[in-house]
Amino acid sequence: MTSNVRAMYAVEAIGTFFLVFTVGAAAGSGSPFAPLAIGATLMVMIYAGGHISGGHYNPAVTLAVLLRHRIGLRDAVGYWIAQLVAGLLAAVVVRAVVVPAQMETTETLTLAGHTLVAAFVVELLFTFALCFVVLNVATSKSHPNNSFYGLAIGFTVVAGAFSVGAISGAAFNPAVAVSAAVMGMFAWPTLWVYLVAQLAAAVAAGALFLALNPDDR
Repeated sequence: MTSNVRAMYAVEAIGTFFLVFTVGAAAGSGSPFAPLAIGATLMVMIYAGGHISGGHYNPAVTLAVLLRHRIGLRDAVGYWIAQLVAGLLAAVVVRAVVVPAQMETTETLTLAGHTLVAAFVVELLFTFALCFVVLNVATSKSHPNNSFYGLAIGFTVVAGAFSVGAISGAAFNPAVAVSAAVMGMFAWPTLWVYLVAQLAAAVAAGALFLALNPDDR
């Protein structure tokens, strides 16, 4: 493994750690500004590490970028491992440092019937929006070296969190979803709803980008 590859994996781990830690700390403390905190953290981490790894911090985004042919399978697997491990580590740190009483009062989001279908739909839609925005602002030949990509991606998450946070918890990210289950925010039996919706959205975003930009490969 070359030093460049190690740096890419390290950046993905660092960015995902701070994203998941912010999700857990902001939600666990009951902050009404959690969506802004989460979107801002994603934005600054993308600006900090985007030039090294692309600033995915999200297995669904990595899948979309893989389908869009901007990352190889070997590196994608490395990204997924780094993202998931970093997310789980962040979840453990949150449970250790956020006031236990606050974490105990955080309700586990349970889904059944209509709420399960609603959560699937909104996770599908906003994960698609997130992946589609990433592909267009951070990987398109039409926007080389632009300065707005981090802001666009961060505000996609802010918009989604404010819009549908009360419906699904606004994960839009498999690493966040799994870590949220570890933190007691999501119920383990319905975790599959998030993972299926998010991965399907990533595939759809990658396929649509290629269909709309046949010369950008």
